[in-house]
Amino acid sequence: MFGYYSPYRMYFDPTYILVLIGAVICLIASVRVKTTYAKFSRVRSMSGYTGATAAEAILHRAGIYDVRIQHVAGNLTDHYDPRNKTLNLSDSVFGSASVAAIGVAAHECGHAIQHATHYAPLSIRSAIVPVVNFGTNIAWLFILAGLFITSSSGNILLLIGVIAFSLGVLFQLITLPVEFNASNRALKILKESGILRNDENYGARKVLSAAALTYVAGAVSSILQLLRILIIIGGRRRDD
Repeated sequence: MFGYYSPYRMYFDPTYILVLIGAVICLIASVRVKTTYAKFSRVRSMSGYTGATAAEAILHRAGIYDVRIQHVAGNLTDHYDPRNKTLNLSDSVFGSASVAAIGVAAHECGHAIQHATHYAPLSIRSAIVPVVNFGTNIAWLFILAGLFITSSSGNILLLIGVIAFSLGVLFQLITLPVEFNASNRALKILKESGILRNDENYGARKVLSAAALTYVAGAVSSILQLLRILIIIGGRRRDD
């Protein structure tokens, strides 16, 4: 109507509903993984393995002896670091003999096995981490600057911002096969090794399935954010 893009319109933009939807999806996924983990953390494995000893057994079974298993603080802060080959298990996993803890430890072992076997999606994800971190940090700076500049320079800034933000979305999408594959490897090893019994494997599967949903939720949220940015930019161009 006035021939320029008003920042107040962006503030009250109805596309915020996309952000809200993404936040709700992530919240639901987070609650589900926490409740599922809590449920099966009360089920002790018959084998007596803890998260740490199960991880050691799984890695050795896979022929991996150069990964260091260590204890890290926090709850469900478990992760495998390919840079220094450390498998980091949280307070609730490292010394726990629960079905949930063993399932999580096995999942992280899945990442270590991916690394050892040069699993392509993991290699790609690791390679683009520095670029993604830089891109996601500067994306909104370029987008906001582009929205306030109505010349062709603004369009260039918007394009750079969208590309930078899209790198984060790409990272989220690549993460999905990495995480699902790690869980599948974990469940297969747990079944074949006998670390968990059949009924216990059901519990581990439930925990890892719930955890996988958090990555799906993160990817959906990122896509919705990108869609919102594109809608805002489209509105700006119609106003020019």
